[in-house]
Amino acid sequence: MHRVPIAVVTAAVLCTAACSSVTEDTSDGGDGTRFAASSIDWNLDGADRYHRLATYPVVANAPDGEPADTETVAEISTVSADGNTMIYTDATAKRVGFVDISNPAEPRGLGTLSLAELGSADDQPTSVIAHGEYVLVVVDTTAGDFAHPSGRVDVVRIGDRSRVRSIDLGGQPDSIAISADGSFAAIAMENQRDEEFTPPGGDEGDLPQPPTGFVSVVDLVGEPDAWQPRRVEIDVEQARKAGLDTPEDLEPEYVTIASDGRIAVSLQENNGIAIIDGPTGDLVGVFSTGTVSLDGVDTVEDGAISLTGSITDVPREPDAIGWIDDKHLAAANEGDWKGGTRGWSVFDVTTGEVVWDARTSFEYLATRTGLHNEGRAEAKGTEPEGLAITEIDGTPVALVASERSNFVAVYDVSDPAAPAFRQILPTTPGPEGILPIPDRGLLAISSETDDAEAGVRATISLYGFGERYADDGGVAFPTVVSGDVDGVPIGWGALGALSPDPDDANRLYTITDNAYGPSRLLGVDVSATPAVIDTQQAITENGEPVSLDVEGISARGDGGFALAVEGEDGAGNELVQVAADGTVEERIALPADIAAGLGSQGLEGVAVEGDSVWVAVQRELDSDPKGIARIGRYTPSSGGAGSWEWFGYQLEATDIDGDWIGLSEIMVHDGALYVLERDKLNGPDIAVKGIYRVDIPTEPGVSDAQADPPGPPQNPRARPGSRSAGHERLGPGEGRGNDRRRQRQAVRRHRQRRPRRRQR
Repeated sequence: MHRVPIAVVTAAVLCTAACSSVTEDTSDGGDGTRFAASSIDWNLDGADRYHRLATYPVVANAPDGEPADTETVAEISTVSADGNTMIYTDATAKRVGFVDISNPAEPRGLGTLSLAELGSADDQPTSVIAHGEYVLVVVDTTAGDFAHPSGRVDVVRIGDRSRVRSIDLGGQPDSIAISADGSFAAIAMENQRDEEFTPPGGDEGDLPQPPTGFVSVVDLVGEPDAWQPRRVEIDVEQARKAGLDTPEDLEPEYVTIASDGRIAVSLQENNGIAIIDGPTGDLVGVFSTGTVSLDGVDTVEDGAISLTGSITDVPREPDAIGWIDDKHLAAANEGDWKGGTRGWSVFDVTTGEVVWDARTSFEYLATRTGLHNEGRAEAKGTEPEGLAITEIDGTPVALVASERSNFVAVYDVSDPAAPAFRQILPTTPGPEGILPIPDRGLLAISSETDDAEAGVRATISLYGFGERYADDGGVAFPTVVSGDVDGVPIGWGALGALSPDPDDANRLYTITDNAYGPSRLLGVDVSATPAVIDTQQAITENGEPVSLDVEGISARGDGGFALAVEGEDGAGNELVQVAADGTVEERIALPADIAAGLGSQGLEGVAVEGDSVWVAVQRELDSDPKGIARIGRYTPSSGGAGSWEWFGYQLEATDIDGDWIGLSEIMVHDGALYVLERDKLNGPDIAVKGIYRVDIPTEPGVSDAQADPPGPPQNPRARPGSRSAGHERLGPGEGRGNDRRRQRQAVRRHRQRRPRRRQR
């Protein structure tokens, strides 16, 4: 087996542009092991890719005095004419937000405009678009009365946020677009269905549920007080002839306008697209977006990433659409009540024919990058919802957002019949709005999922394209991908642990925790950029795959592994020894009194040192002083049961309500223990995420839960478990004085080292 020392691992993980990419065919390791290889060259020059500049939590833009846990989101966005003020809808909080992005690396909240000030507390914004000195705010005023939909457009002056005009739309609106010459706006009037209503002869949420939808065209000639709406109907019989679902109740979802003024509107629930001449309001055509059958996708929500399922004749039901050119239209096939095909398509609008379809490729992007959402396997998978078309240096580019797997994929669509994948951009949960700002080379992605309790807030992510933004951007995503075997990527995600290979400086091992089962050992080639998961091995016991909540892994010198398994309670925590082929060799229980003192946070890390094994316990035992976690050492015995001894570890302190500090990982290297210490916070609230070096104790530890465990060595005056001269902070996270200087120096040293490419 190939293994690696810790210092070289760190160098490999931090290596970026100078490392090579793996694009070779699947290969055999010589011992029968089949290595998967990356099918995509993920590496782009800084001049040819987007760079993440900032992630702005919209809760920071909430009104003064609003409780911090109030749900607030960002959905659809627009930007002022000068490109410096971003405006977004927040339907949850029933307001519109303003953000200064003049410095995209440091966005600054400018406050919000409540719709209660413009109308009713029940009004919800559905879309926004800037036009000159104004922003048009599309407002749904239906307030749950689906049988009597209503809505309006508020024309708001951006400078002082005063409303200068309100235009009644005669129905419930959704999206808005403005023509290239600025002469008119088109609004999708959805008149959406009530998902809890059962129509005669149908099921709950079915169509038809009148009134039918339409398109409103607002002429923008002159000053706002002269603007007038025109109602454009979509012919029912033409829709029926085109094969649309329930054509008597059409539900326009999304509008986009071609350079020549033609309006394309997606009819999501009806599985179709209509083309309208904007200036005249004439219906040019209607076509069905058809169905898709796929093999090789995950269709069962069973906790396993199993790309072996199929979907048959599923309607595309597109949401967002965008003109690539005057002939070709791209569509994100999110799906609604009957469909969703996990990808996106390109249509020839003159014939309604599909000229290209993503098939499984969009969902496989999520799988390769660890973004697969198992909880949506039985539904619509990646659920592509948002889509925008922009132009970069003369090249047409499609941006497609996965609402459920939380990314935006970037494609070169110079040839609409053969889009070329270029880049994947991670987002926070629920990317909804995609806003290219081509004059500044920027991209803003607004996310609608907000979970204050989990510390995951809705955000606006800002990206900049090209070399001018490279210095402000961080490490390129992804840093780890999985390789393909026979065209199918290895599924991964929720990795609970990491270990170097002591024999191969270019290899790591990791393992899935109980979020995905059964448990699998994954091999990682870190000589490539990004690193490639190239092998997988199921954990088995008595010949059957098993699911373990593995929180720590350490590769042994004989090719096997030691696993730290965290149970649902104390008794479920155990040290598990596994052979190189994944077979469980031995389950080693913790001493009964130690197990009894554990809560729901138990074993988190494991490290092999010769015949002994070290484990890290995440938090204090019930019987130990607050702030003292335990590190254990297990020594096997040839004559029977092995022995446990325990040492104290002083955790950092926190004064944040609801927070706690714990250990997350442990490793042995060069005569010392390295531990990862962290708080439980996410995002901008993070305070402690650090790696510490601790000298290996020379004195014996205690054997039971009642005795006070000794602390680190070299400081006999320190209280048990306290910091000492043998305790040094090395990693990122909260630090002070020399600790911070040591941290920065260590990172610089690691970045200067280059790993050797693994020879197969």
